[in-house]
Amino acid sequence: MAATTETLEFQAETRQLLQLVIHSIYSNKDIFLRELISNASDALDKLRLESLTDSDLEVDTSDLHITLEVDKEARTLTVRDNGIGMTREDVVDLIGTIAKSGTAGLLAKIKEAKDADAAQSLIGQFGVGFYSAFMVADKVTLQTRRAGTEQGTVWESDGEGTYTIAPADGLPVGTSVTLHLKPEDGEDGLGDYLAAWKIRQIVKQYSDFIRWPIRMATEPVSADAESGTADEATSVPETLNSMKALWARPRSEVTETEYSEFYQQISHDWQAPAETIHMRAEGTFEYEALLFIPAHAPFDLFSRDTRRGVQLYVKRVFIMDDCDALMPNYLRFVKGVVDAHDLSLNVSREILQHDRQITAVRRRLVKKVLTAVKDLQTKNSETYTKVWEQFGRVLKEGLIEDRDNTDTLLELVSAASTHDAEKATTLREYVARMREGQDTIYYLTGENRAMVENSPHMEAFAAKGYEVLILTDPVDEVWTDQIPAFDGHRFQSIAKGQVDLDNDADSDGSDEAKADKAQREQDFAALLAWLQTTLAEHVKQVRLSTRLTTSAACLVGDAHDLTPTLEKMYRAMGQELPQVKRILELNPTHPLITALHQAHQAGADDPTLADIAELVHGSALLAEGGDLPDPARFTRLLTDRLTHAL
Repeated sequence: MAATTETLEFQAETRQLLQLVIHSIYSNKDIFLRELISNASDALDKLRLESLTDSDLEVDTSDLHITLEVDKEARTLTVRDNGIGMTREDVVDLIGTIAKSGTAGLLAKIKEAKDADAAQSLIGQFGVGFYSAFMVADKVTLQTRRAGTEQGTVWESDGEGTYTIAPADGLPVGTSVTLHLKPEDGEDGLGDYLAAWKIRQIVKQYSDFIRWPIRMATEPVSADAESGTADEATSVPETLNSMKALWARPRSEVTETEYSEFYQQISHDWQAPAETIHMRAEGTFEYEALLFIPAHAPFDLFSRDTRRGVQLYVKRVFIMDDCDALMPNYLRFVKGVVDAHDLSLNVSREILQHDRQITAVRRRLVKKVLTAVKDLQTKNSETYTKVWEQFGRVLKEGLIEDRDNTDTLLELVSAASTHDAEKATTLREYVARMREGQDTIYYLTGENRAMVENSPHMEAFAAKGYEVLILTDPVDEVWTDQIPAFDGHRFQSIAKGQVDLDNDADSDGSDEAKADKAQREQDFAALLAWLQTTLAEHVKQVRLSTRLTTSAACLVGDAHDLTPTLEKMYRAMGQELPQVKRILELNPTHPLITALHQAHQAGADDPTLADIAELVHGSALLAEGGDLPDPARFTRLLTDRLTHAL
């Protein structure tokens, strides 16, 4: 065997991850056993499924189990399963290499994690719990043989950068992972991992719900212990876990601790979930579901490659880990299990996507999740606030994707507003505070709160005490463009269309005010026409504004125009769009505009007026966070005017 043994190096990023796992990630070393048992359970699930779907696979599935073996003299702990096993290629791909995208990002996030719990969550979600074995072992030996093959494989490493791999004959189907434990250390308490009581404690705490028996050979017990005679006795395997599927038990029989432990196992999250949803459906299509809303967002929530969906079982037989047919993309953060009674074990992802029963189950699961979030909103506002902070941006994607639940999702929307700088508001709360005669929900989108609050578009609304929603998530640019109203009140961007607060019920709508407005428009008609011609390359209209009080000018869009931010998003995705010209609004009471008006009346052919017109337009563009078409030219014009003024 020695002649065919190969020594290989871990992938560079794998080496970095190993060092992080061994030295800085897990504060609780007990977690290594949970991870290895979880891997063994997955292997048993896969063998059970493959034996049912592949008639040519000859394997014995009558006693699938996990065995824990302790050798105190050799100081080894072995986790053994008779599951699917691995080929040599599987071993290299799954253990020697992290063949997944986003590894560098994961490493960066782990290093930036503020506490151990956050780091544990990150590494657990990435599925590399096998490496946790090196926290307690100075060498790990893995022996495995894939079901349906004759050749086994032995893998061994000290976790320092290289590993050996060799073929092996005579291995049983399945995998065994032997940990050569580090020398006893009173501070770390590593000696405890050879003690039966410690192993029982870990299994009970973390793996009690594993559906396969976890067995351990107990110490031989004398038949006549009281008399002191030492009879010969063989060790009797002890089953350490209850093997009860939580989702199949009545909710009244499951404790919150059991729910939390189950959630942590399937999600690799170190924290308890924010909410648990346990449901059973009977009738034409029977199933049980146990779903969880996490307390915090995973690091890859917005990654293109993130896996979504819940675990799918059929009569407790594991089918797939991430069944996206059961959960829409905007609920990709939901974790859990669905156990269907009436599906075929040979069901595929393609079949699931078009199965009527699965579609019906999905609709019900979605409604249950949204109802659970709504219940948090009404009964536990603190938890709801945290959930919305973590997942609100994702839930708002549902306003675009899921028209069947638009009304429910709108009820859940929580947003910052000018009403309260510290506390977000729901749309229902906004409507309750609307002024008499107001029938519109005003909002403004932008990159951040400070930019939105300081926008010129806010001036008249602030002056007259109108509340404006402050929407700063990129998805807000899209859903507000597609959802016309909430509870009969239309949405109105204060940066689009005509906004005339002078027509509101409590404004001065007297004949005298209307006459003054008409006279003002007549007085400025020549200037507006000249500016529209001068700035024709940049704007499609120039008009007087009623939304400005202190700024000289602002840019607004027509009611159905793309916003500048949305236009940038489409261009960033490679979509070619025609130039969207906007409307330049002027504040007729601002000193700059009145001076420009007088100068134009005095000499409309003055060439310097065109430069000032460009500066007015550029200043309005900068005020909303836009990009100047020619920054160098704008700077030169501004410098020239400042020099002239001095």
